[in-house]
Amino acid sequence: MRGLHTTRALIGSIGFLTLVSCAPTVPRDALTLTPESLADRQVQTRTFDTSDEAKILEASAAVLQDLGYTIDASEVPCGVIVCSRDRDVTNPGEVVGKVLLAALVGTPATWNKRQKVVASLVTRPLGENRIAVRITFQHMVWNTQNQMTKNETIKEPAVYQEFFERLSKSVFLAAHDL
Repeated sequence: MRGLHTTRALIGSIGFLTLVSCAPTVPRDALTLTPESLADRQVQTRTFDTSDEAKILEASAAVLQDLGYTIDASEVPCGVIVCSRDRDVTNPGEVVGKVLLAALVGTPATWNKRQKVVASLVTRPLGENRIAVRITFQHMVWNTQNQMTKNETIKEPAVYQEFFERLSKSVFLAAHDL
């Protein structure tokens, strides 16, 4: 019986070592931020002169809802809001083109059907009287076969600028009870 346990332990150890030795290593610079990622972070982040993180989160949620987002999750003690909005992105011109191409080639026709934009917002206190707000927008598109055809972070500065302009107005109005 003892020999059976020893054999199993030896086989298990060899299997484990084989798996560990085959595991890919993480490149040294994997966690190094590029100049582009730092620039993106600057576009995605604003600071506000307040210590009331709950009010910032409340104003952020209101702005996102005004922009058509539905709050999917919020964790006020952690300073996090995740929300999304869906819409149909069927383009009649694309549909006609895909159907004609599919008829010529003899394959099923697929076209982009549904889009989801996910916004993730995080707040972080910066000392006594300042709070940083960072938001990212993710754009995903699915086709008629329910396959994802696009999944990307939105990088257009105008999208972030519009959100932060609205948030600044909302924070100002809340601070002055208007």
